[in-house]
Amino acid sequence: MYRPLADEIRPATLDDIVGQRHILGPKGILRRIILSGNIPNLLFYGPSGTGKTTVANIIASSTNRKLYKLNATTAGISDIREIIDDLDTFVTPNGALLYLDEIQYFNKKQQQSLLEFIENGKITLISATTENPYFYVFNAILSRSTVFEFKPVAPEDIVTAVERAAKIMEGRTGMKAEFEDGVALNIARACGGDVRKAVNAVELLFSVSERKGNAIKITFADAEQASQKSSMRYDREGDGHYDLLSALQKSIRGSDPDAAVHYLACLLEAGDLISACRRLLVIAAEDIGLAYPTAIPVTKACVDSALQLGLPEASIPLADAAVLLSTAPKSNSANSAIKAALADVKAGKSGDVPRHLKNVHADGAEVKSVEKYKYAHDYPNHYIKQQYLPDELKDVKYYEYGDNKTEQAAKAYWDAIKGRQ
Repeated sequence: MYRPLADEIRPATLDDIVGQRHILGPKGILRRIILSGNIPNLLFYGPSGTGKTTVANIIASSTNRKLYKLNATTAGISDIREIIDDLDTFVTPNGALLYLDEIQYFNKKQQQSLLEFIENGKITLISATTENPYFYVFNAILSRSTVFEFKPVAPEDIVTAVERAAKIMEGRTGMKAEFEDGVALNIARACGGDVRKAVNAVELLFSVSERKGNAIKITFADAEQASQKSSMRYDREGDGHYDLLSALQKSIRGSDPDAAVHYLACLLEAGDLISACRRLLVIAAEDIGLAYPTAIPVTKACVDSALQLGLPEASIPLADAAVLLSTAPKSNSANSAIKAALADVKAGKSGDVPRHLKNVHADGAEVKSVEKYKYAHDYPNHYIKQQYLPDELKDVKYYEYGDNKTEQAAKAYWDAIKGRQ
């Protein structure tokens, strides 16, 4: 019967696992927990293909416990109750481990129902998720679990798995693999830190590559097609989406055009044109702002062009915008001002609009003593001092001039005019 290569190559010991040295290395705390035999409830989070299921298997075998596997996308509490029925029988003499994959798909009630099964210690929960558990897993589960992050595996580590996979396939097929120089590393890089994808690519290449006698030639061209776009980890509703947008904005804010175009490329390669456009518009106003006001309409023009062109050509005007924003002077002065003003309004710190600013065309005799509105254009330099904020806020300062050339020029201009009055 056919057995997927990724399953056959699955490590049986901690030493065979590639990557995750921060938790499984000689001094890694997860390694020490496993070797102690005292396994608490665990929660693994990280991308697919990074070893979460493999570690659960190793924990089960090293502690002589029966491992039950459920996926929260299809399982329910009734499935867990069936597992509980097996406890205290010859089937689970040493207790049981429940590996619940994609726990984020359990709703709050289902996650809370898990508590009754794990608190008496008869069942140990090892849950896994590809999303940030602090956003998707409820506190009751988090507080009873030790959380470990599984990170994408480095290409240099994945090469080991690629070479091991090739050896197994050579044994299966009786064919000798001949890799072009650098192909193994190319496969490792293309899989985006997912060992399973790299192994699957090797299995596919053995099926489609050119054969000469008892040798099979694995080329760069075939490897690129077998692993095309496999490096993309993207879910428009998941953490990866927001991580890329955050990285794009922070790179532009940090004036790094190389990082900016990299993260922009990641978004566009995933086909997410709209999110890239929206975030660039936000950045132009939030991070460049008044230091280079022209950046806002220029970015809008680039976005309009991109939306008219569509992908792949849309990448050109968006790259223009990303590089322009990265290399432009920065100011968040207006953004800070509106945030401070919004905070006051939301806190109820406001007041009545001053009478002379209201839309009043004629005052009765009873209000003749009230200060009249002074039309600024009737005065020198189009300025006359008068109160604009409500009485309760009349001395508040929300806006502070930024230290860039544009805003400092405006400050000098108004300092000179207002200083004369």
